[in-house]
Amino acid sequence: MSLIRPQARAALWRWREVLAGTGAVALGLWWVIGGAGIVPWLGWVLIAAALALVLAGVQRGRFRTGAGGPGVVVVDEGLIAYLGPHTGGTVALSEMTALALDAQGPRRWRLSQPGQPDLDIPLDAEGAEALFDAFAALPGLRSGQIVAAMRRPAAGEHLLWERSGQARARPRLH
Repeated sequence: MSLIRPQARAALWRWREVLAGTGAVALGLWWVIGGAGIVPWLGWVLIAAALALVLAGVQRGRFRTGAGGPGVVVVDEGLIAYLGPHTGGTVALSEMTALALDAQGPRRWRLSQPGQPDLDIPLDAEGAEALFDAFAALPGLRSGQIVAAMRRPAAGEHLLWERSGQARARPRLH
C-alpha cells in the first residue's frame, strides 16, 4: 500500500526536475544566509545551477504528456524506434529531414526520412518523453518551439523543423 495516490505520484514524477531544483535552491539559500567562510559562495553557485535545473525541468515537464498511449518509443544512439500496435518503424536522427506535429485527430509526431514512409508517434506513447532530448539534438530546433507547438490548439500539421537544403515532398491538393 502506498501513501501517495497514483495520480499524485505521476504528477510529482512529471515535475521531478522542478522539485529537485526547488529543493536545491532552498539548500543554497540556507547556505547563503547561515554559512560562514566559503559556504555562502558555494550557496550562490548551487542556486545558479538549481535555477538552470528548474528552467530545464519546466520545459521537460510541459513536454511530458503522460503515458498509456498506444505503442512504445525507444531512443538509442541516434535511432528513434516506435513499436506500435498497428504500425512502427525507425528513423535515424542523422538521416531525418523533417519533424512535424500532426494535430488532425489524435496528436502525434511525424518524423520524415528519405526512402521511408513517415513515422507517426503518438504524443502519449510509452517512453515518448525520451523524444525531448532527441529532438533537442536537431540542428536549429529550440526546445521552446517543441513545447509551444504541443500547447497550440489549432488542428492540422505544424512543421517544426526541416533539414536545410532538403525540401520535404508535400502532397498537392489541386
